[in-house]
Amino acid sequence: MGAILKLLDFLVDPQTCGLRLDAFMVQAGDFASRSACVKLIEAGSVTINGTLATNKSERVMLGDRICVSYEAPTPAYDLAQSGLLRPNTYIPLDIRFEDQYLLVLSKQIGLVCHPSPGHVDDTLANALVAHCGYGHLGLLQGEDRPGIVHRLDMDTSGLMMAAKDDATQKALQDLIRLRTLDRRYITLVQGCVSQDEGTIQTGIARSTRNRLTMTVSDAPGAREAITTYRCLERFEATPKDEGYSLLECHLYTGRTHQIRVHMRHIGHQLVGDPLYGSRVVSRNLGLTRQFLHSWRIAFTHPVLGELVQIRDCLPADLLACLQSIQSRSLGRTAAGDEIIPQILSPATPNAPHNE
Repeated sequence: MGAILKLLDFLVDPQTCGLRLDAFMVQAGDFASRSACVKLIEAGSVTINGTLATNKSERVMLGDRICVSYEAPTPAYDLAQSGLLRPNTYIPLDIRFEDQYLLVLSKQIGLVCHPSPGHVDDTLANALVAHCGYGHLGLLQGEDRPGIVHRLDMDTSGLMMAAKDDATQKALQDLIRLRTLDRRYITLVQGCVSQDEGTIQTGIARSTRNRLTMTVSDAPGAREAITTYRCLERFEATPKDEGYSLLECHLYTGRTHQIRVHMRHIGHQLVGDPLYGSRVVSRNLGLTRQFLHSWRIAFTHPVLGELVQIRDCLPADLLACLQSIQSRSLGRTAAGDEIIPQILSPATPNAPHNE
């Protein structure tokens, strides 16, 4: 039997707050003993909010995200052998547009897009199978990724597309490859971004220091990544922080963690980001995940040839975060005057939003 890379992700709650790191791991995970947890810490397999953990005695704090990566034996259940993904009817789908060829939905936080270690039947793909049927989804991405065209990180919310047949799936993926799929995200970052707009173009590769993260790189194998951004609103600094900036980011490529990595690269980490940001800032603003929301998708329908434009307002947790700093606003930009009203008010459900 072979081995797989297993990734475990835990959030410190009030019941486990204050425990030593090794004691927390024993209580939260399926580990044989505390000594086994200590070995994982010493091997560099454990991070706290994206920072490598080196001290088994460190006390975990409320809202900390503990990630553990290690090799485990391949499970007896092998999706490839089954040839069929199990439907999950208990995962709600917030569908914003649907026809016989494709659908656009708003993904909730905490939902993984497709099966991975630790997530076999509790993913978006399982929910799509329950909604459409396994035989009515595109399978070009593999049998374990029915309908999937592009992905969002587990704790990134907002709009995603799914394809109901192979031809539509290929056509939508071609839109991404040709950079004609318009994907826009809203994010709150640390610090006051000086420019009203900008372009970030770098290579991105997996970090050699932490396998859970990506990094800007010009090494062989790094993939080109292009992000443009517009500043919508700035918030005043205080003695406790550097202030904040509300941005709209436009993806021209779709690399893993692209916006998160690019914003860190220019010195403005996403608020709430457990891998690339500050846990102190996250606690101060009450966030337990990165402030990142896919708010707008626009594309030419690959079969009907019609322009489809969908928007999605900010979810409650991100709205609450914004409201908590509203008194510190330094004013909106021209782009903010245009976009902020749209992200604060819901669009008409189950229909394209024609702008």
